[in-house]
Amino acid sequence: MGQSAEIRVEKMVEQAEIRVVRCGGSKINDREAIITFDSKFLLCASGDSVKVYSTSTEECVHVLEGHTDLVTGLAFNPTNHLQVYSCSLDGTVRLWDYTDGILIKTLVLGYKIFALYVAKKHEGVVFVIIPMVTDTDSEMFQLVAAHLPKSTGQEVEVRELSSVLTDVSPSPGATSIGRGGEYVATAKGLQLSVFFFKKQRTYRFFLKASDKKGAKNAFTCVSCHPKDDCIATGHLDGKIRLWRNFNQKKEYTYSTQHWHHNAVSALSFTPEGTNLLSGGIEAVLVLWHYGAESRDLLPRLGSAIEHISVSPDGTLFCTSHRDNKITVINSNLKVSAVIQGLVKGEDVRTDLVIDPRTKSLVLNGKPGHLQFYSLHHDKQLYNLDIVQQEYIHQSGLEQFHVVKAAFHSRGTWLATVEERREGTSELESSLKLWAYDEQTQSFVLNTSVSSPHEDRIMAMCFSPDAETTLLVTAGKDGHFKAWQLAEDWETHRDGISWSCDFVGSYHHLRPTNCCFSADGSLLAVSFQEIATVWSPDSWELLLTLCQPPGDIRDLCFGRLSCSKFLLGTTSKNLLCCWDILTCSLKWSTSMDVTLLQADPLSENMAAFCHTSGTTDLFVFKPSEPRPLYSQKAVCPGKVHRAVFAPRERALESCEEHAQWLNRSQLYFMTEQMDLMTFSTKSEEDKIMASSQQLVIDDSVAMTPFYLLLGKHRQQQQEKQNPLTAPMTTRVQLPQGSGAIRELLNTPAHVLPSASVLCSMFVNSLLISNTGVREGSEAKEEEMESELEEEADSEEEMDSRDSQPARVNETCVEEVPSSISRAQERQLRTARKTDYSWLSSSPLCSP
Repeated sequence: MGQSAEIRVEKMVEQAEIRVVRCGGSKINDREAIITFDSKFLLCASGDSVKVYSTSTEECVHVLEGHTDLVTGLAFNPTNHLQVYSCSLDGTVRLWDYTDGILIKTLVLGYKIFALYVAKKHEGVVFVIIPMVTDTDSEMFQLVAAHLPKSTGQEVEVRELSSVLTDVSPSPGATSIGRGGEYVATAKGLQLSVFFFKKQRTYRFFLKASDKKGAKNAFTCVSCHPKDDCIATGHLDGKIRLWRNFNQKKEYTYSTQHWHHNAVSALSFTPEGTNLLSGGIEAVLVLWHYGAESRDLLPRLGSAIEHISVSPDGTLFCTSHRDNKITVINSNLKVSAVIQGLVKGEDVRTDLVIDPRTKSLVLNGKPGHLQFYSLHHDKQLYNLDIVQQEYIHQSGLEQFHVVKAAFHSRGTWLATVEERREGTSELESSLKLWAYDEQTQSFVLNTSVSSPHEDRIMAMCFSPDAETTLLVTAGKDGHFKAWQLAEDWETHRDGISWSCDFVGSYHHLRPTNCCFSADGSLLAVSFQEIATVWSPDSWELLLTLCQPPGDIRDLCFGRLSCSKFLLGTTSKNLLCCWDILTCSLKWSTSMDVTLLQADPLSENMAAFCHTSGTTDLFVFKPSEPRPLYSQKAVCPGKVHRAVFAPRERALESCEEHAQWLNRSQLYFMTEQMDLMTFSTKSEEDKIMASSQQLVIDDSVAMTPFYLLLGKHRQQQQEKQNPLTAPMTTRVQLPQGSGAIRELLNTPAHVLPSASVLCSMFVNSLLISNTGVREGSEAKEEEMESELEEEADSEEEMDSRDSQPARVNETCVEEVPSSISRAQERQLRTARKTDYSWLSSSPLCSP
């Protein structure tokens, strides 16, 4: 049956509707981040997209998607500060409106682009670093000027390219444009080259490989002063050289500044040139005062600095760090924001694990830590210190590393394993059990077991039964151990702890893996070439399976309707499926499976197979060997880490071959530490549709308050619409009053005193919100008051003009019916005042 399964696999065709994409967790520290001119936003390259972050809230505002390969450079459009250029290895330069997240234009160069630069004095030109065409196998690069065609099309081919400098470094920090575009400086190895655009001449300066003290003089980075003829260069020995008079080859000079004990990785001048910023492996930002020997330090930034940038107004600094972090710093050297990406070390020692509570991805983070990373929001939630020891940055020093992590099905417990081995000494290991604390919303250490096994722990898993708390570890010492929580842990919560409940072995063979069935009723433990099945209730050995040749590597049970199947991969490149009920081999096929992963929400299983230097993917159900989906060459190299993550919302409609992605999404990590996933056409269409939606009102930011205000405006418009709203009697707004207009337009020197007009003017601006009945009552009160005034003085009534009468009518009509007696007396006094001279004034005549 294994042969027939192999034939069916070969006949399976790839489906082009599903493609491999870089997902959240891409590097945001690979290139220098840039800050907008108003210092409100920060833009950084993230995989094949550009992310726009808020410098105040640290939230991602927009994601500029369109490139098909890694983004390698960013630069603002010198003629429009609201637009940004991005370049990529896909051979294009794209112009974006980053405020709305809209792609404006695509410029096709046709070469891989490694860096991008712009200058004010070179309008319509971008400078890029592209490979040189050489006869040798060694790859060389050149700096060229790309003249942008003036075309209205959205995708334009750039045909005019002129070479500026040859044999340059592809590193973006090794090239810098000085004085707005008068010259460009680039460094490579021990050579510094300066090209003057006006003279069209290049000057080259060389340093010796080492000085008298044996220090290394090789260049690492370059930054040009924005106003003076000065070039700052960083070197491997930690020195910074300031070059002057470089427009004359024989009379050049340089001064040296030294603080860093290792290589200077980044340099940047402030916009006014008053300060120079430098950084390196020390995780310290050094601010040098230009023209002085003094300096200021900002230490303990957490990780080595790789890039430094400054906002155009000089109020914010930005540092990119080796642990995939961006730090925003105020000009007074106070950290204002930290944007943390997925921390990527040299290797992921733990498997990719999903936290049942937060649905976040959990894996190694900073040394000795576990990071909880939200795949949906593409941001780090928090770090959990597992080792709880200070990490010492010293080469050759072995320190504790977290190698295993597993969650209980309810997310209430976390188990971790840390280990250290120095040379030929014995292995130091520790098993830790962490309890989730509702108050702190984090995990707190409950139990720590030193040397849980005599040798390395090969596998670890919790029982999926939510009612039990059972942990199993399989060690290289030939035993597997069951760890049980105290039975009275609910009543004595302060005194609970874990202890070893059972120790099992099989013919002194070495365990290689272990796993529970979907309901937790069975435990499978592989001992080299033999798979054993145990009962966790009685720890009785139920059956053994010893059909395949070779040591068993991966071992997992089927899910749902396929829960009776047990699957395993061997070192002899076999994938086997056993039927637990019949105790027989259901089927087997020959393939080099490097990783076998089960979907917890369906019967589907994913197998990553290594073939001819690349990895292929096969998705299948254990009940039959026919794959549901296959894709060749999903990535170069081998895949050793993958996980199925549950979706927040199941996909509504998918083709038959893509239904395995309906409820869960498959993530895997490549050898280059890139986190990848599989995307369907329907998902990409939704993303593109949402990214093309424009902001409704350009003058107002899209905030929750704005959305609430927009809804209120919509309701007001519906009320004003005579077709949808009932006909109601509306009180005339005070802006429509003729008396108000005359009072506002009349010169101040001919008006009565402000004390006389104040109460009348303020009352006229009031809008009555009472009903029609209250309005009629107000009119009746008005008539009564007018009759009383008539009885008091008939002369005042005769002397009133029609225009002030309209003012009084408007005032009284708009005053609410309930007023105090003191206000009524003031109103009567205002009415008795004679304003007849006002209507006779030529300035007030209508």
